[in-house]
Amino acid sequence: MVVAGDASGAVLALDEPLSFWGGFESETGTIIDQAHPQVGECLAGRVVTMTVGRGSSSASTVLAEAIRRGTAPAALVMTELDEIIALGAIVAEELYALTMPVVIVDEVTMAAVAGAASATIHAAGSITLDPQLS
Repeated sequence: MVVAGDASGAVLALDEPLSFWGGFESETGTIIDQAHPQVGECLAGRVVTMTVGRGSSSASTVLAEAIRRGTAPAALVMTELDEIIALGAIVAEELYALTMPVVIVDEVTMAAVAGAASATIHAAGSITLDPQLS
C-alpha cells in the first residue's frame, strides 16, 4: 500500500497508462485523451488498474482535485510506483481528509484484479475480488 485506505468498486483495467494532466477531466472523472484506448470511460468510483501513470508532474494536482470533487477512481492498482500519482493521493488526504488508496502489486495479482468484475481494497493491505461475470 502506497496510500492505505478502504475502497471498493467496479474494476476498470486500462490498456495503457493514463496521464491525469491532459488526459483526464477532473470535473467529470472521464478520460479525455483522444489517443487513449478507453477515451470516454468514466473512472469515478471505480477500482482502476494500470501499470504506471504517464505524464506531467502536474498530474498530482489534477488527481487531488478529482479526489476532492468525488470524481476520482475509488482506488488505483498499479505494478510500478508512480510518485506523482501517489503525491496527488497523499495531498488529497492531507488537505481534504479524503482517501484514495494506491496499491502496488505484482503482475499475477494485477492480472487477477484486472480480470475481476469488482474489487475491494482493504487498508490492511489485502484485496478481495468478485469474479468477472460470464
